[in-house]
Amino acid sequence: MARQSSWSSRTLAHFRQGGKLEPFRLLRQDARNLRRRWVSDWTVFNQLVVASAVYVFFTNILPGITFASDLYVLTGRSWGTVEVVFSTGLCGVIFAVFSAQPLTILGVTGPFSVLAENLYELCSDGFKVPFLPVMAWSLIHSAWMHYLLAIFNAHDWTMQYVTDFSADIFSLLNSIIYFHKAAMELKRTHEQMPLDSFLYAMIGAVGTCLVAILLSTATKWKPLFGRVIRMGLSEYAAAISIILFIGIPYIGDLADLDHGRLAVQTSFRPTNPEREVFFVRFWELPVEWVFISIIPGAIITILFYFDHEISSIICTVDRYGVKKPGGYAWDIALLGTTTALCGILGIPPANGLLPQAPLHSESLRHWVVDEDQVVPAPEEEEEEEESGAHTNLVPRVYEQRYSHFLQAAMIMVFVNPPFQRVLGLTPTSVLAGLFMFMGYQSLSVNPMLTRFFHLFTPPSELPELPAGVRWGGVHAYTVTQILVTVGIFAVTLTVAAPGFPLLIIILVPVRLCVMNRVWGREALRFVDGWACREGKPEDGEMVGGDEGFVAGGRDVEDGGERSKSQ
Repeated sequence: MARQSSWSSRTLAHFRQGGKLEPFRLLRQDARNLRRRWVSDWTVFNQLVVASAVYVFFTNILPGITFASDLYVLTGRSWGTVEVVFSTGLCGVIFAVFSAQPLTILGVTGPFSVLAENLYELCSDGFKVPFLPVMAWSLIHSAWMHYLLAIFNAHDWTMQYVTDFSADIFSLLNSIIYFHKAAMELKRTHEQMPLDSFLYAMIGAVGTCLVAILLSTATKWKPLFGRVIRMGLSEYAAAISIILFIGIPYIGDLADLDHGRLAVQTSFRPTNPEREVFFVRFWELPVEWVFISIIPGAIITILFYFDHEISSIICTVDRYGVKKPGGYAWDIALLGTTTALCGILGIPPANGLLPQAPLHSESLRHWVVDEDQVVPAPEEEEEEEESGAHTNLVPRVYEQRYSHFLQAAMIMVFVNPPFQRVLGLTPTSVLAGLFMFMGYQSLSVNPMLTRFFHLFTPPSELPELPAGVRWGGVHAYTVTQILVTVGIFAVTLTVAAPGFPLLIIILVPVRLCVMNRVWGREALRFVDGWACREGKPEDGEMVGGDEGFVAGGRDVEDGGERSKSQ
């Protein structure tokens, strides 16, 4: 009896003031942070912000239209282009104005598309119930689950245990997914188009990617062009490449080829001809299905919670130098609100996007002088370096709401029929090229890339490691991350794809409870750290033995570990 009383006391202590489950604790903190930063977020506006908005617009709307094409077929015309574009724009505008972390970009994600397709199949073929009312109730249930996660500070007792080990794997997974989507887009072209059209599609896709990569390096072209032109070419690299390869197929003999183009709608009304307005009569669903919908609602909650939290973490890591406070709990509650709204409107819900969220931060990255820290100047600042002006440079991003708001507002504009027709001019080959470029950009900033190259570097050329750290462990750690990523990617190709976030979650206890038996304390301290707070899991007591494997340098060129800001 005394033991039971002791257990009850310990449980209740978590709900008291200062406890991990104290209701509204993080929400109150996030609300204070939002009040402190909101006005200042609207005071930063410059050329780089505009360029970022244009870049994120293309990387958000074009992949979204691809998901819409799949949803149109696999949800029995319940959702199409107009629903996906409407949702992306609407949720984006809401988050740009009201979120605690405006760097996080929202959109309709691939995993949710797979989940929706499976739910439609169950509703239409298995149980003979209407899909949209079931989905509406699933999203309404998901909303109150989001509220509970925010109210009881879920971030503190879930994501605080996530380390860079899991975050880097999740980032690499998204890079692989985008390369795979590019390949699948070209595969569809090969199946549907004649050989000459397919060959041009290959050229168009590779050309779109390579031109974007080339222009993104324009800041290093000195003395070619002026500094302003070089910066403009670099900032608008993706947009210039996309527009260029949209126009090329209309020139000369290329105009005679059969080019596959994005499928769009020509009117602002629901895709399904049986619907007249964006509203679902969800209350007409049989009552038993109202409760059954809790099951897919819980799956959606897990998917959205983890996706959004990881997106927020990765877009605020140390390489971006984020300084303003964010608010995980506030944004999860806001995500619940937009999720329910989308369900009632009968449109697919949007949540945090990878790699768009970190690519947004990357496009806003710049360098400022820090008198207290001396680091090598980056190549893109070579003009200042040669003049002797800047040598104490540290990375920062422009923390503001304009770039998020502008890209979302532009997406909302493209819901209108005339602009839909403009989107319809885009060849699918350009979309494949954009997928390649997004995969490249996401991969290029992943710390695993440096360690992957170390696998093929002669031992004499490898950088020196701290005492107790050995390159054999570096390579073992890197190979482990790659193999885990490939395994999870394989799962995304099966019907179990909606559950892949659970595999990422499982990595958390594996990292904390299993890996410290293989790698030593100093090794893990060197390679890993908490993903969203300062410090490392091994900062406390000795974990594992003194000997062990270690993983290699993370962000060696950037000279530091990741920030845990937000």
